[in-house]
Amino acid sequence: MKAVRIHQFGGPEVLTYEDVPDAQLRKDEVLVRVRACALNHLDVWVRKGLPGVKLPHILGSDVAGEIVELGEYVRGAEVGVLKSGGLKTGQRVLLAPMHFCGHCAKCVAGLQNECREFTVLGNAVDGGNCELIAVPAANVIPIPDILDFDQAASVPLVFVTAWHMLVTRAGVRPGQTVLVLGASSGVGIAAIQIAKLFQCRVITTAGDETKLEKARALGADFGINHYKQKISEEVRKITNKAGVDIVVEHVGAATWDESVKSLKSSGTLVTCGATTGPEVKIDLRHLFARQLTLLGSYMGTMADLHEVLGHVFAGRLKPVVDRVFPLKDLRAAHEYLEKSRMFGKIVVNT
Repeated sequence: MKAVRIHQFGGPEVLTYEDVPDAQLRKDEVLVRVRACALNHLDVWVRKGLPGVKLPHILGSDVAGEIVELGEYVRGAEVGVLKSGGLKTGQRVLLAPMHFCGHCAKCVAGLQNECREFTVLGNAVDGGNCELIAVPAANVIPIPDILDFDQAASVPLVFVTAWHMLVTRAGVRPGQTVLVLGASSGVGIAAIQIAKLFQCRVITTAGDETKLEKARALGADFGINHYKQKISEEVRKITNKAGVDIVVEHVGAATWDESVKSLKSSGTLVTCGATTGPEVKIDLRHLFARQLTLLGSYMGTMADLHEVLGHVFAGRLKPVVDRVFPLKDLRAAHEYLEKSRMFGKIVVNT
């Protein structure tokens, strides 16, 4: 099969489109023909070098495609008997963007993202920048006709991440005011829609007016140009000096201070990333005197994924596709991603 692999860490030039052995199907797995795979900033970080990545390596966390074959334990030993939860060859599916053991205490409790083996697809295990991929049956989810492959691939990682941040970790409630950093990012696009689903007032940020207009079209009530305006000052104006209940933070060092300043007393900052750097400072006096809550959030659980997919499949939450590249042009897709000009997901097709 064709795949794009990295044989060394570095820039987009290390991405190599080549022939590789077909994926080997275990008895408890499902073989999927990849039709679309969306990019994430994680792809860039892995490409540049992260601990635990064995070379050569296939990137790609968000996969949509068609079932080619069911492993023996999935389809059942008897002819005509399915133990697959309804999975069948030719079915259109997306993949849960995660790897976990499935049998430890955390996994059994439904806390897959706390499993010691937990990793994101395409990080410590090979991902979807290839023609065929074999994954456990539990990770294979049928998709409805309302989603094409590009849209389906644009959903899993960012929507489960945003849902886990806002719903599972921060406990968002109707009527709250939520500040979403980075409106044009996948997590930002998902978080805006999820906050509006909970009837919240949403403030968001972006680097130009075009992106802010697109964010308003998704439901954002207010937009802040973070290159021209100071985020915390604008938040104070919008909220009549009160501040926001929740900040969805994934930018990191560049916005951290402004995010903390934007919180109201007893407000919550939830963070899932550090795109602009991992090291930040916090004044403990402000933390305890204002009774702030700082939460970390790591992708999400299978329950989070199925819950948010229910809203996506019903049309209440919508993926946004920015641009599509063929798999052989993955290098160009990475270069485009690193320019941060997109609004929505970048997808590659096999």
